[in-house]
Amino acid sequence: MIFHLGELFCGPGGIGWGATHADIGNEEFGIVHQWANDLDESTCRTYTRNICPDAPESVYCEDVHTLDLTQLGAIDALAFGFPCNDFSLVGSKLGFKGKYGPLYTYGIEVLKMYRPMWFLAENVGGLRSANEGKAFDKILSDMKEAGYRIYPNLYKFEEYGIPQARHRIIIIGIRDDLPYEFRIPAPTGEMKTCRQAIEEPPIPAGAYNNEPTKQSEKVVRRLNLIGPGQNAWDVDLPDDLKINTKTKISTIYKRLDPEKPSYTVTGSGGGGTHIYHWEEPRALTNRERARLQTFPDDYIFEGSKEQVRKQIGMAVPCEGAKIIFEAILKTFAGEEYEYTEPNIKDED
Repeated sequence: MIFHLGELFCGPGGIGWGATHADIGNEEFGIVHQWANDLDESTCRTYTRNICPDAPESVYCEDVHTLDLTQLGAIDALAFGFPCNDFSLVGSKLGFKGKYGPLYTYGIEVLKMYRPMWFLAENVGGLRSANEGKAFDKILSDMKEAGYRIYPNLYKFEEYGIPQARHRIIIIGIRDDLPYEFRIPAPTGEMKTCRQAIEEPPIPAGAYNNEPTKQSEKVVRRLNLIGPGQNAWDVDLPDDLKINTKTKISTIYKRLDPEKPSYTVTGSGGGGTHIYHWEEPRALTNRERARLQTFPDDYIFEGSKEQVRKQIGMAVPCEGAKIIFEAILKTFAGEEYEYTEPNIKDED
């Protein structure tokens, strides 16, 4: 059974890569790209170049508000990492009242229109607390109403061998007329450090998206006073190097601890939020950040350095997505795999 996958809000292709590289050792089961949509032009170019270079017409680079969903075509599976801006723990937490809050409803419309056999939806952990939990309840209710049994879980990707502490809610849905029951894949028990991710093997000379970030003399001085795993608030900085902010954000000028997974790679933020090397007084390059997101070195990102930074930070880790898609394939193939109890209970 080869599933043809559609993607809304596809981003640069972390989910797409995980899906199309999912392999359970059974050629009868796999996932292939069918179509994808995203708003950002450079992101769409990245996705096309790496996921479907021979079918650029299958990527609809358009605002989902104006996208004609009827033109997309039949699919067997849907993935949608709907924009999480209004569900994040950072910011104004507008939820359904914000510009991005209702965007998940376009995924619901696709489910109703094309009736795929299963779906994967992704969002930040803060989704559970948005609007006092009402947003999450509403989303789950709408998914069930569309005709799906749902399996939500908060995945802590560092527990699955991803070199980054990244916590995301992922909801798997299986059409309710199908006899399959999804199980949450068990953590692998492997812990991969950021040093291992970045240094083993070394990034090849001339690798794409590996341009160094220029640091000012002041930033270099500040970083030289901050130890591995520390941030700007952990040390007594001289007055001219102190950070003047109203809130002490933990990731401000935070250096990686080389013996642990990275802290969460983000897609935006001003000075001091770019993720800093544990030894060298500098921010990571985009290629190093891509390694923390488990993108392979031959995955080429299109756009300016800041556009690429945003794409990498917004993505789902490739290898993490692959683990979940392989569990889906094993579910449909009737194959056993190690699973764990969900840490989110879906209350009817």
